[in-house]
Amino acid sequence: MYGEFAQVYDRLMDDVDYDAWAAHYAHLMGLCARPVRRVAECACGTGSLTVRLARMGYEMTGLDLSQAMLERAAEKARRAGVRVTLARQDMRGLTLGRRVDAVLCTCDGVNYLTGEGDAAAFFRAAYAALRPGGGLFFDVSTAHKLRDVLGDAFFGEERDDVCYLWQNRYDGAARTVEMDVTFFVREADGRYRRFRELHRQRAYETDELEAALRAAGFCGVRIYGGQTLQAPCAQDERIHLAAFRPPETEEESV
Repeated sequence: MYGEFAQVYDRLMDDVDYDAWAAHYAHLMGLCARPVRRVAECACGTGSLTVRLARMGYEMTGLDLSQAMLERAAEKARRAGVRVTLARQDMRGLTLGRRVDAVLCTCDGVNYLTGEGDAAAFFRAAYAALRPGGGLFFDVSTAHKLRDVLGDAFFGEERDDVCYLWQNRYDGAARTVEMDVTFFVREADGRYRRFRELHRQRAYETDELEAALRAAGFCGVRIYGGQTLQAPCAQDERIHLAAFRPPETEEESV
């Protein structure tokens, strides 16, 4: 996943308001019991959010499984003139050289954790990576979206330089949707290059996410509908979650 797709990802995501996302996550991080300076963003992709948060003054580390996406993120950070640390890493085994004040996982990163216990492993690793009083902040596409909106649907889009054909298959027993996407990308000589990627996401219910977060040691779990501070409703297609590592009463050694 996210191999050749990395080359056209930003072109196809040009309708996403990353400035609003960055502002929303900055607001959520402000809920921590400690000032947030060092931030690790898991599944950072091409770094669109990472770079914006770096511009806002956060000391950013971006992590992703896709080397191709990380290369795009590095290029984007250079163009923006910001310093961002990037590393290829599986977030289920998140390991940092020093603990951070906040861990982020945006734009469906947790949905890609499809195996039993995968989300719980990530939550445990994130908890260990946080300084006391820090927080974990992430969003997921809701079960309603994966089941009822994406489900077994077909999507397609044609642009001058790229088009895609996207067929989904929903597995109710596994609560997963498999996305089979074929891309056609126009090359400099006018010919189109074809490639295919298979993506798989899992539908998580809010109660199982909250239970897994609490089992990992987090407290004060909060769940919001979309980019709001309101409780989610049944028709929300995306929710944001905030969970906090309890502060320590004694002086912390860094």
